[in-house]
Amino acid sequence: MIQETNILFIIADDASHFGCYGHSFVKTPNIDSLAKNGLLFNNMFTTNPKCAPSRASILSGKHTWQLGEACNHQCYFPGKEELKLYPEILEENGVHVGFTGKGWGPGDYTTKGRTNNPAGKEYNKNTLTPPNNSNVSNKDYPANFIDFLNAKSDSQPFCFWFGAHEPHRKYTPKQGLLNGKSMDEISEVPPYWPDHEIVRSDMLDYAFEIEWFDTQVGLMVDELECRGELENTLIMVTSDNGCPFPRVKGQMFDDDFRLPFVAHWPNKFEGGNEIDSLCSFVDLLPTFYEIYNIPIPSELPGSSLLEIFSASESKKNDRSRAYMGRERHDYGREDDLGYPVRCIRTPEFLLCVNYEPNRWPAGNPETGFTNCDSSPTKDLILDLQKKGHSSYFDQAFAKRPKFQLFDIKEDPYCMSNLSENENFKDLQSHLLSELNAYLKETKDPRFLENKDIFEQYKLPQDDLAKHSWSSFIQGTFQPQKY
Repeated sequence: MIQETNILFIIADDASHFGCYGHSFVKTPNIDSLAKNGLLFNNMFTTNPKCAPSRASILSGKHTWQLGEACNHQCYFPGKEELKLYPEILEENGVHVGFTGKGWGPGDYTTKGRTNNPAGKEYNKNTLTPPNNSNVSNKDYPANFIDFLNAKSDSQPFCFWFGAHEPHRKYTPKQGLLNGKSMDEISEVPPYWPDHEIVRSDMLDYAFEIEWFDTQVGLMVDELECRGELENTLIMVTSDNGCPFPRVKGQMFDDDFRLPFVAHWPNKFEGGNEIDSLCSFVDLLPTFYEIYNIPIPSELPGSSLLEIFSASESKKNDRSRAYMGRERHDYGREDDLGYPVRCIRTPEFLLCVNYEPNRWPAGNPETGFTNCDSSPTKDLILDLQKKGHSSYFDQAFAKRPKFQLFDIKEDPYCMSNLSENENFKDLQSHLLSELNAYLKETKDPRFLENKDIFEQYKLPQDDLAKHSWSSFIQGTFQPQKY
């Protein structure tokens, strides 16, 4: 018999900033309230800093290199026998499951036999008129959540995925300023972007969409409270990867794969605590299974967060390692090859191993650096480089050495690579050995016979026709737009 506990899993699309983390230019009162009365995680990591593989890790409980084709950003999603997902298992155990907004994607999940999006049954019938001067989605997320709740039996527990489309680009230029925001709200521009009015305005446009997302969160929380379901519902709020700006989304630095994460569950834990343990998206599926008394497969790499929820203060910081990787993201490189990377993160240091340092990490220059979303900030950095100011370009787009080592405590923005510093050689060697041992233990194909398997998987045909290297050669190339 499963427990009468509900889960509302809320995931933004490309968000790095919530107000509860001290980001004053983003007003998120509803998420902040959940954090104040719940738990604020300071070190939650995705496994791969791009939408589709990040979401696949959540759904499967596996590291990105364990996902087969789903490790790649554009893919034919594996079938049910290849990849077990928590929405299907929960549904088999009597839980009411569904999603609104964006589930898993982008990619093709039907070719290999799935009928539903990997996130579950879709509830996207209701629409609304977005605010003027905006590009937010016209999906009425709260109304679709109500449809979902009305479709379950009175005593049936539910697990719902609210996948906002916000703050994914594109934005209406100056929508933040047009809706009352001010550049003075921005206390700091990260050092890898120019502190320029173009960047600040772009940041406000991004903030406007996060604030829209926060409003939808508040409406869903209100609905739970009206139904008397708030106390026994675990609410989690996070994002799939970092903000859609140069050097963040799709890249292997702390600001992309260390994500905001709030947990709120009045029946189970008191609020007001911050969690510094290094946690991962591979821990979410084991958490869901433990809640519903479903056996957790022994081969999964993560462990339930319930022990952290209920731990004493001295035990809340026990987890001390996180692991990340990437393979093929957006097209725009010769023969549609990827940019393979693996990382290990400790409380103090981040080590990145770039296996193909001769490739361009954000895509090739001639195709427009396609693994970086088009934006005013991107245009400004590229324009500055043409004028001889290359420092921001070098941070965001230039080729990288095989090893990058960062002191997170002293250098949170990962600006200074210590890999060639003699004082850190022993540390780097130790972390590399630890990383390689973990990758072998978790059966990373890069440490098995067919290390290039991720570049051999077939790509969706519609994408190939428009966005592949072949289309670039033929003169018909179009950068990906989602």
